[in-house]
Amino acid sequence: MLKAGMQKHEIDQELEGRGSFIQIDYLNQFLKEPLTMDMKKFVYLKLAGLYEKISMLVEAARMHDNAGVISIAFTEKIKHYVKETELYIRAGIFDRADEALRKAMGQANSIEKENIYSTVKDFYKRQAETYEKEMKRNHAVRIYEKLLEMKISDIERKEIKEILLVLYEKLGKRKEYHFLEERRFE
Repeated sequence: MLKAGMQKHEIDQELEGRGSFIQIDYLNQFLKEPLTMDMKKFVYLKLAGLYEKISMLVEAARMHDNAGVISIAFTEKIKHYVKETELYIRAGIFDRADEALRKAMGQANSIEKENIYSTVKDFYKRQAETYEKEMKRNHAVRIYEKLLEMKISDIERKEIKEILLVLYEKLGKRKEYHFLEERRFE
């Protein structure tokens, strides 16, 4: 078992060779101990990695949020909130992704804000492409529609509309297809 006062390498040794769920249980129990902020952050990030590994993306996002809250440096906070945003996008929970994005933007200067926005836009695009490859067209449509609501260039907007038209046609969404077809070049 993990005890207060253990060093990071001792924690790693204790967890080594155990299954993901046992490690998660040990780390969650360890969080109940009186820990330093640095050790809490270490545990949160360990948990985030474990949760992501077993596709518990919402829990992984929550751990990155916790790490972001106790981080002191703005760049570190931004990094954790951006990762939280990515995980919520992968989980398909866009309203929480927007909240995490707002938290990251709140810590950033104007140059960093542009980089964050561009990174998040890329997360959405990659996830949509993943869904298309997995033949999860409805999920891909949700993401492409979300991208149309974002600040994107006219070229990107045109490309997304073209992709959406194909997806609408494949899904038999005639109403959406005709609506988008009429506004294709706007």
